[in-house]
Amino acid sequence: MYAVVGCRSCGTYWLLTDPRDQESATCPRCSTRHPTKRLKRFYESEDRAAAAQARAKLLADEQGDAEAFERAGTVAELERAVEASDGAVDDREYLERSGLDPDEVAAAGESESGGSRSRDEIVRDALRAGNRTEGAVVEYATDHGVPADAARDLLDRLTRRGEVSESRGEYRLL
Repeated sequence: MYAVVGCRSCGTYWLLTDPRDQESATCPRCSTRHPTKRLKRFYESEDRAAAAQARAKLLADEQGDAEAFERAGTVAELERAVEASDGAVDDREYLERSGLDPDEVAAAGESESGGSRSRDEIVRDALRAGNRTEGAVVEYATDHGVPADAARDLLDRLTRRGEVSESRGEYRLL
């Protein structure tokens, strides 16, 4: 047995399975707990697809889209169509439908991906490259697009976290 029920708090509709076997149910949207005996049942059926269709109709009517709902077909038909089509559009098709050239997008991604490192990675790379003083680390970081203040803050943060050690003005990655 399936029932289409509604939440008194937020107004959402959902399918409740075996409402007679449960003492309470929780709204999937607002998490309000309701005694099942007090929930308003808008539709009941032994068939899950019929209950899902009734819920969909309630939602369409509430939104003023009853005409569009009638044209769309049943929930079961739509689910079968999605399953038959695998329900997915590959990236190339999506880009083409959006008016973009997939080859140009791929080329742009390849040219960008080689140099996109986080600021944290750049500061760590400065230490790996043998830059031991704060000035040398900051200089390396600014040469690689990290603002000087951000490089100093990152170096300080790494030191406080214990990922970098500092002794007499020299830093080492741990």
